[in-house]
Amino acid sequence: MNSITLQRPFVWNERRILIEDRVLYVPALCDTSGFVFPGWDDTRIFGNTNPVHIEYCSGNGDWIAGKALANPDINWVAVEQKFPRTRKIWAKVKKHNLSNLFIVCGEGHITTKLYFPCNSVKVVYINFPDPWPKTRHAKNRIIQSDFMSEISRIMETKGHFVFVTDDASYSEWTTKIVLREPDFVASYPDPFYTTDESDYGYSYFGQLWRQKGKTIRHHKFQKIL
Repeated sequence: MNSITLQRPFVWNERRILIEDRVLYVPALCDTSGFVFPGWDDTRIFGNTNPVHIEYCSGNGDWIAGKALANPDINWVAVEQKFPRTRKIWAKVKKHNLSNLFIVCGEGHITTKLYFPCNSVKVVYINFPDPWPKTRHAKNRIIQSDFMSEISRIMETKGHFVFVTDDASYSEWTTKIVLREPDFVASYPDPFYTTDESDYGYSYFGQLWRQKGKTIRHHKFQKIL
């Protein structure tokens, strides 16, 4: 199914938060007071109580669609802020009839803080996010202390946070921020990552950076409290 067939269900000056056709729309700068998140088991989302795994910054959805196909007993949530990329994820949902893949079109931190329930998510993934390499731009990185506090809130005890990057600076930044959270411990010993994850799954950036000879760092942290 062509991704262009997905259209926003509102014009910009009438934007609102709503769920339609396996997408939760959380547009910027709109009134958030009238929407109540119905829960992952709502029939508009998954309609079951299977474990929930979330990927933030899902891009075109190659990685998470592959995971949803391979793991039908897990509920997968793709969080992607850009609507053209949301369209491409949605097209994969329709093409492969992925009833276990739901999409959030919105900014990850805001959506998580406002709507995702406490202790409801088993695993969170962030794969190759924009590293914002200049020091003055680091504030734009998705990994910040406030965001990780929200990830801790929504995650089940013994759940995992997985972070993958080719950028050494972002790797170190993320490790410091996550380990400041009292709820998290690193699953790998110092320097807290592994480069041996050959069966992790396909993604555009994963393939691109490997072809360019970059080292891919896979981090995993567990929530212990």
